[in-house]
Amino acid sequence: MFDQLIGNQAVKDAVRRYISNRRVPNSMLFAGPDGVGKKQFALELARSIVCIEAANGEACGKCVACGRVSEFKFPGADAKGEDYDRVFFSSHSDVGIVVPFNRTLRVGSIRALESEANFRPYEAAARIFIIDDAHRMNAASSNALLKTLEEPPATSHIFLITSKPNALLPTIRSRVQTLRFGPVNVDELEHLLLTTHEYSQADARLIAASANGRVALALSVDAAEFRARRNDAIEILHSAIMNHDVVQALKESEKLGGIKSTPEFEAFLDVLQSTIHTVWTAQIGRYNVTDEEIRKLADNADPERLAKWLTQIEVIRGSLAVNINKKIAADALLVRMAA
Repeated sequence: MFDQLIGNQAVKDAVRRYISNRRVPNSMLFAGPDGVGKKQFALELARSIVCIEAANGEACGKCVACGRVSEFKFPGADAKGEDYDRVFFSSHSDVGIVVPFNRTLRVGSIRALESEANFRPYEAAARIFIIDDAHRMNAASSNALLKTLEEPPATSHIFLITSKPNALLPTIRSRVQTLRFGPVNVDELEHLLLTTHEYSQADARLIAASANGRVALALSVDAAEFRARRNDAIEILHSAIMNHDVVQALKESEKLGGIKSTPEFEAFLDVLQSTIHTVWTAQIGRYNVTDEEIRKLADNADPERLAKWLTQIEVIRGSLAVNINKKIAADALLVRMAA
């Protein structure tokens, strides 16, 4: 069933070796950029462990056990922090996950995992626990997890998923087997979009090229919304690269005044960042440019400025956790770009 997951062939090969040798580590770290399929790989490995009709160690994908692995129910929008101080089990009683509340993995959820990991499996040969966004652990939850990793139960596997492995304690990283994921290539993403969506070839190619190798982003895009956001991003870059026009930059920022929610703002940052990245890759010849505007921007852009803009966007992303004023952040970013 790993064949159904796209990209990261080296990770597939490593996981298959673990399965065929019956040596799946008790603690693993799935590390790589957001949206490249880390959680899907972790769930597929969990499925291979609990499958009752496994062939050559891999899940059949058809049995009752396989079908229940990824069926999770989480609290609603009115939930409180205490509602997340638990392991959320899938419809399969031996596969559980802990997730952040308000961008933090609470110590209560890690303590709940520690307790559950010491129980023997109910149905399968082992229990699997996934820690999503593991870099969101604070000091207390990190120390609670460390206790479990120091003496992992023989019949439990703990899979940590993170886009920021360096944010984890060195003592945690030293106790897990790390699998490193990279972006998925454009051709694979384009093929996936054409087989799962009713996109034209041009839209599929454009979205795939702009997703920066992130499967989740490519699959979640609405083509019309994406084109509108990308047109705004190109206007912003034209103003910054061709004209160095601060006044125009502020006018462009006014268009963003309606962005209130963090997800919407992050979507804007995604498109702006991916468009800057496309200009940069076109500039160094790693992207076959068919868009004349991108070609013009690439011919006139300063690569050092492009790199600084990408860094500034990452700084803003990091600040979203503390509820920054999005309008002020957008103004500051676009003015710096135009200066």
